[in-house]
Parts: sequence; C-alpha cells; structure tokens
Amino acid sequence: MRGITVNAWLFGALWLLCAPWAMSQQGTETVEPLTIVVGVDHAPPLRILKPSGQSGLHLEVFEAIADRLGWSVEYREAPFRRTLKWLRQGTVDVVLGVVRTEEREEFMAFTAPAFPPERRLFFYTHEANRIDRYRDLNGKAVGVLEEARYFTRFDGDPALMKMSAERYESLMQMLKHGQVDVVVAPEMSGVHAARESGSEVRASPFFVPGDRTWIAVSRESPALRYAEDIRAALKLIDREGVWENLVLKYMEQPLN
Repeated sequence: MRGITVNAWLFGALWLLCAPWAMSQQGTETVEPLTIVVGVDHAPPLRILKPSGQSGLHLEVFEAIADRLGWSVEYREAPFRRTLKWLRQGTVDVVLGVVRTEEREEFMAFTAPAFPPERRLFFYTHEANRIDRYRDLNGKAVGVLEEARYFTRFDGDPALMKMSAERYESLMQMLKHGQVDVVVAPEMSGVHAARESGSEVRASPFFVPGDRTWIAVSRESPALRYAEDIRAALKLIDREGVWENLVLKYMEQPLN
C-alpha cells in the first residue's frame, strides 16, 4: 500500500513538473512537418544571407519557431519588392518583418507580431537636409525602399518627392552622391547601411516611433492553416527566454 502511495506521489510530482511543458505544446503536437520557403531581402542585421550561411534577428526568431513546430526552413533571396510579389503568388510561404497594412491583407495573413518595433530615422549628410520636424521633408528628395511602409502620414503623402531603391545600402550610396537629400529607414537596418556607406551620414533629431513587425504568411500557403500554432510557438519561445535573448543579442551588438 505504501509503495502504491509513493508511486502515486512521484507520478503526481512528475506530472506537475512536466505540466507547463505539456501545456505549452498544445496546439503544436499535430502540426504537419512542412518545409517553409521564406522570401528574404538581405537587410543586416535583421536578415543576413551569405554563402557561409544565414543569420539575423528575424531569421533566428523564425527558425526557433519553426524548430518548435517541426518545420524545416529554406530561403529565397530577392529585393523586398520581389519577396512580396512571391508571397502574393504563393511562390514563397513566408516573408519576415513586414509592416501591417490594409492593402497587404488581401494576399498575406499577418500571423504573429514577432519582431520588436524600430524607430523610423531620417538620415542626411548635409546640414541643410537635417530633419527637425515633419514639414522639413517638403522640397527634399527622400530615399525609400521599394514597396516599404514606414508610417501612415508619410506613406500617403502625395506632396513628398520619393525616390526608391531595392536596398538600403543602395539608398545610402544615393545619399552619399547627392542623388537624394534624405533617406528614411528603420533604425537597425538604416544605421548598419549608413556605417557601411563610407561617408559621414547622420541621423536627424526628428524620428517616428515604429510598430512591431510581423511574420506574414501567403494566403496560398499550406502553412496558413497553422497560424494559431505559429502564435503558440512564438509564445513558447518567449516563455523560454529565447525571444528576449535573441533580441538582446542583436540590439546590444555594434551595428556594423
């Protein structure tokens, strides 16, 4: 009788120890083992693709989520504009770090706000082009990433002169050579591209707070039916401390 009691107590104790893990796995245990194709634009330090391998905050966060779901991940590199086209066509399953907008809802599902917000900074080289308030943008040539969204007023302002390029590195070269007066960019990618430009690029005092960006899933992708599982896996890596550690890893390192 005593042996049965002890065994029952041990079973109960083990169940209590394992219960949080068991509960955290609910919703992911029946997920089909998919190979997820991710459309990626090279945008250090968030998304980095090199012959030696891939890294970056967005990629590492998504790979941690995919690992919890039992998914493998493949990458297809292209400029951001083309990755959105692929997402619309269903050529890729996922694009990472996307700003949520109403028009994009038509062809992508904003599944999880997995990435921390970044300020929108305005970079310049000549003091005359420093931005102290929004209206200082009037009359200036502003460099933007093709198909990127920054904040509502800016995105929909028909009075602004915007010039686009495929990468922030290209925009910083345009700034260096006087083809644009100002470049607007998310903080981490913008600072990295500015430092790589080889010129004296500065950030204006004026900035706009950013929102968290999303894991976007193509509405043509089989991964879409596992949207709840993606959110559950994100919560799991948050509880495990993985998400915070990855954010600190990239936020604390020099952006060059």
